Amino acid sequence: MESFKAVFFVYLFIAIGFLAKKWFRERIDERTLVLLSVYIFQPFLTFWGLLKRPLDLDLVVAPIIFFLISLAVVLANFLIGKRLFSDPKDRSIFTVASVIGNTGNLGVPLGLALFGEASLPYTTIVNLANVFMVYSVGAYFYSRGSFSVRDSMVNTLKLPILWFALAALILSAQGFRPEREFDLFLQMGSYTAIVLQLIIFGVYLARIRLSHIDLKLAFSVSFVKFIALPALAYLVLQSLSIEGLAKGVLFMELAMPLAVANVNLAALYRCKELTVTALIFITSLLFLPLLPFYIEIVGGFR
Repeated sequence: MESFKAVFFVYLFIAIGFLAKKWFRERIDERTLVLLSVYIFQPFLTFWGLLKRPLDLDLVVAPIIFFLISLAVVLANFLIGKRLFSDPKDRSIFTVASVIGNTGNLGVPLGLALFGEASLPYTTIVNLANVFMVYSVGAYFYSRGSFSVRDSMVNTLKLPILWFALAALILSAQGFRPEREFDLFLQMGSYTAIVLQLIIFGVYLARIRLSHIDLKLAFSVSFVKFIALPALAYLVLQSLSIEGLAKGVLFMELAMPLAVANVNLAALYRCKELTVTALIFITSLLFLPLLPFYIEIVGGFR
């Protein structure tokens, strides 16, 4: 019950963003919010999160496990999608949408609510792995083979969170720990990032319309997202001898609803962006009743 209360207040910030967009409409510019988040406050969160604990094997292995499980699901979806969908755009959406989860906007604050600050090193580094998934595998499939993976990786390398993460990992390996005043400075920026991410998520949800729901695609993506992927993650994580906290965070991050990044890529390559937007709304709603069940699973890892 305590965990569910914490999650409720996380979602409350999403509701604030949703209502603000509905009320102020075009006076709220989500692009400005995204720029502030990505280029200013998320580097704070990444840098601070990775300095919360010394660099160890579990911290290095976590993003690798996340990426490999996600890649395995993408390959399975690619083969299954050929049989399920005749439209190549539907196949692309089915193949990749379910593995591009909301590890940043929702995953980081949810990890904080469930596990406390001890989760930050894991949630921030797993989010970096998801960024690579978005701009490599995600961009490739949404563009249906017409987009250069090399160019997408170059764009990824331009993101400041990657360089702040590298700096934090180097400093952590050398035993650096921020002094109290500097730690407070990083903490203020980090919590600003968390709140801003949740508000951005709510703002994007306010733009969604239900008239573009594709029921077959919605069912297929939701099945992979909330049943097949968590089941695979549970089996894999049960067989690994890593820290229980790492297992819990990895399972939670893999079970996150679809990320807004799916819409960005779908719109960029004209891959039914309104359909993708509706999928984000559906999976975000479905995640709520499933959350208590996932919390029980996560508790078993610890």
